[in-house]
Amino acid sequence: HLLIQLISTAVLVLLPMMPTVAILTATVLFLLTLLEVAVAMIQAYVFVLLLSLYL
Repeated sequence: HLLIQLISTAVLVLLPMMPTVAILTATVLFLLTLLEVAVAMIQAYVFVLLLSLYL
């Protein structure tokens, strides 16, 4: 979460100075957010799978 916060702050700072770099950084931010959501979904799947196996 800290990395996403730092990158989003960097996007806001870079936007007026270097818009191209800010857009690339925002793309990286979007991809990191997708990765975090994917990991959360995999964790939920494993949790439900283990719960169903051991109960």
